[in-house]
Amino acid sequence: MDALWGLTLALAASLAAAMPPNILLIFADDLGYGDLGSYGHPTSTTPNLDQLAAGGLRFTDFYVAASVCTPSRAALLTGRYPVRMGLYPGVLYPSSRGGMPLEEVTIAEILAARGYLTGMAGKWHLGVGPEGAFLPTHQGFHRYLGIPYSHDQGPCQNLTCFPPATHCEGMCDQDLVPIPLLANQTVEAQPPWLPGLETRYINFARELMTDAQHQGRPFFLYYASHHTHYPQFSGQNCAGRSGRGPFGDSLMELDAVVGTLMTIIGDLGLLGETLVIFTADNGPETMRMSHGGCSGLLRCGKGTTFEGGVREPALAFWPGHIAPGVTHELASSLDLLPTLASLSGAQLPNVTLDGFDLSPLLLGTGKSPRQSLFFYSSQPDEVNGVFAVRHGKYKAHFFTQGSVHSDTTADPVCHASNPLTPHEPPLLYDLSEDPGENYNLLMHTTEVTAEALQALKQIELLKAQFDSSMTFSPSQMNLGMDPSLQICCQPSCNPRPSCCFCPEPQH
Repeated sequence: MDALWGLTLALAASLAAAMPPNILLIFADDLGYGDLGSYGHPTSTTPNLDQLAAGGLRFTDFYVAASVCTPSRAALLTGRYPVRMGLYPGVLYPSSRGGMPLEEVTIAEILAARGYLTGMAGKWHLGVGPEGAFLPTHQGFHRYLGIPYSHDQGPCQNLTCFPPATHCEGMCDQDLVPIPLLANQTVEAQPPWLPGLETRYINFARELMTDAQHQGRPFFLYYASHHTHYPQFSGQNCAGRSGRGPFGDSLMELDAVVGTLMTIIGDLGLLGETLVIFTADNGPETMRMSHGGCSGLLRCGKGTTFEGGVREPALAFWPGHIAPGVTHELASSLDLLPTLASLSGAQLPNVTLDGFDLSPLLLGTGKSPRQSLFFYSSQPDEVNGVFAVRHGKYKAHFFTQGSVHSDTTADPVCHASNPLTPHEPPLLYDLSEDPGENYNLLMHTTEVTAEALQALKQIELLKAQFDSSMTFSPSQMNLGMDPSLQICCQPSCNPRPSCCFCPEPQH
């Protein structure tokens, strides 16, 4: 392989130090399993992500814990199913009274206790709360620069795209304040100029990494990109250049950000000391058609428990430690907290964790300890419990339900018009041969083997055991709304929300 981001792999390996690794966790938004070139998309322009895939470990069977944003992000940061935290049903809004409970322990908190300098750039979406009580700086992050929720949770006409005369397309939340850009808890702009946002995030990232190096401590950077969530935006270098429309331009900018972050790490001489992980929060919002993502060969997308809603691209890159390759082992975003704790020497929190330590798989010393995955609907309840279970190569659906997020596909099972449907017996798929969940084994008797029937019995037992052992915390989403909680750059202004307008100059 040629020199990688200005530093050869051999030199990177020689630079590995005794102190814990730096950690860069990049989390995309509404990205489909089939959106990257390394995952088979024929026209996506993702050379930097494809280079990470070629030089690191590419997962084929990596899952998130929820098919919509807020619960998926909570699971990523805590290693716990969202229902344990009360982060259901649906997602949080700018007026939500609830948020991720402060007693939850995040990756940032365990790494900060280990001596890491921790920072987050981008989309939070785990609550704001009174006086910003739920924001990242109260959840283990020393520094934060970003938008505290989805960038469509505000008036779209204020989301100016490139060039300045062009506005992002879309129907967004017109009755809310413009989206704020926060530096820790201070409003930098409301709304920010989106085409320049990634430059600000990159500068934030560079400063965090540089400061950590000067202080002789490792860094943890959680880069939660707004790309490729609808409505898409991109800067001058990507707008109109991808050949795949606004979605492709957004993805192109995400990829460029990855390349820039890797260049910064290389320029600091930290490539061999830095673990880079890339994945995304949930499947594509196919209701947006060409403005949404691509599930590839998987069924449905965002909002469903079919594979397209919960299986994501995932890459792990650490020269000299993680050998290049592809793994078909089961893994989940739930596994990141225990894995990073193991690799950094951080102490695990004294709570029930749903993740496993994947460090043997990453370092090539063993396999994934994960054998099963459990999937709740985006509107979970204790009566029905998990909708689907994957165990080994088999997946069983006990309930199915469509989602508005997965409308417009050719498959009506994905659509919001498809109601909650119990299945007795469950739908059973062999994902090793049928990742698209096209052929229910129990409907094709010639395909039903003794192994499959035994697996179904095991899955039914696993669901019963899991449902009976799971304790739902009271819902944070059901605490209601309080418009006064919406962040405003002019707190005492009137009339709200239209007076909360402090935009930065456009460039």
